[in-house]
Amino acid sequence: MKPLSEILTLSIEYVRQKGSTHTRREVEELIAYSLGKKRLDLFLNFDKPLNNDELACIRKNLTRLAANEPLQYIEGKVRFYDCTLHVDKRVLIPRPETELLVDRIVKHVQLHPYASKVLWDVCTGSGCIGIALKKALGDLSVTLSDISRDALDLAATNAELNEVDVHILQGDLLDAFKGQKADFIVCNPPYIAEGEYATLAAHVRDFEPKGALVSGQSGFECYERLFCKLSSFCNPGALCWLEIGYKQGQKLLDLLSHFKSAKVIQDFSQNDRFIEIQVS
Repeated sequence: MKPLSEILTLSIEYVRQKGSTHTRREVEELIAYSLGKKRLDLFLNFDKPLNNDELACIRKNLTRLAANEPLQYIEGKVRFYDCTLHVDKRVLIPRPETELLVDRIVKHVQLHPYASKVLWDVCTGSGCIGIALKKALGDLSVTLSDISRDALDLAATNAELNEVDVHILQGDLLDAFKGQKADFIVCNPPYIAEGEYATLAAHVRDFEPKGALVSGQSGFECYERLFCKLSSFCNPGALCWLEIGYKQGQKLLDLLSHFKSAKVIQDFSQNDRFIEIQVS
């Protein structure tokens, strides 16, 4: 029986030989997950021999990792802003940068009375943004919407898992909300141009849902459709936050010139990542 230290070395080499883009740390995380342990536990058990069942589980999961499947899909869950969320190929994997946006919204809303306020999380996917906001701001009325029924099914599961009461609507962008108005709208729409899709990292392009990534030929199609209807769905003083591509900030500001105000917000790497819109 081989010790854990040898299995770890062999696993890292196997993933590299397969041309996977996954890092040594991700291999360590995968082995820890396969053994039902935390990553740091590996370093305390280097000499521990692994039994056949443990080796079989590692091999099964390692084959998926070596094929560039995201670790989050293999594990089936992620942590996001004090929430645990199930994820699979029906939805995009929540990014750490999006937690910046959630934190910004939480801090803004907390500065004002919000018990009767309404927030919509459009293109919700896993539900990560809306669920995290509802968990942090319990008196806020939150609705999750998406064009994908499969995504909404998973979002509903995540809402139940995190014990939050949210509304769920299916529809394309704001079409799900006909006759309604919101005080806050947050949206992470598809914004990749069709021509850029082939250049995405393999673990994104080959596993995450294309419909949640690609907007069309320009990458601006969803924004343009959203902006032409936004005002009619907003209460006075409404705010809207959008996730954007790192090269899209200036053009989107130009498209938003008819709104009261708009500003670009940067992420950890100082790249343009979000736009905040004061609608009226």
